[in-house]
Amino acid sequence: MNILVIQNQKKLKISDKSTQKVVKEFLTVANVHYDEVTIHFVETEIICDLHSDYFNDPSPTDCISFPMDDTEVQGYRVMGDIFVCPETAIKYVNEHGGDVYQEVTLYVIHGLLHLIGFDDIEDIENETMRAAESLHLEHLRKKNIWVGA
Repeated sequence: MNILVIQNQKKLKISDKSTQKVVKEFLTVANVHYDEVTIHFVETEIICDLHSDYFNDPSPTDCISFPMDDTEVQGYRVMGDIFVCPETAIKYVNEHGGDVYQEVTLYVIHGLLHLIGFDDIEDIENETMRAAESLHLEHLRKKNIWVGA
């Protein structure tokens, strides 16, 4: 599995290796196989631009996912791209408490779930998404695997 981690932010130190461990563990638990995924950690300005361009909403958000077509090209499957804004996690934790790295991990998990077909627009979909997030986060908690510094 080729897990690319792109750092385009400076608000929170994030380890590529810890991010890759989270993604690998997610794929194992979800029982899905892909050959490549890219996780972009970006500044608020970038996430706002993406949110505006693709969802007509210029406000900050936690993550945005862009799934690839679920087709193999010569046996190679690309999941897609996830853009995560650590600054959103910092703000959330400052207002509500918690651990910023666990919050960022939640955003990565949320994005990965979108890439494998989960949605959270309708109430029932949102409930299913939240249940899947909880399942994955509890698994990661037990294994003490988080996106970290």
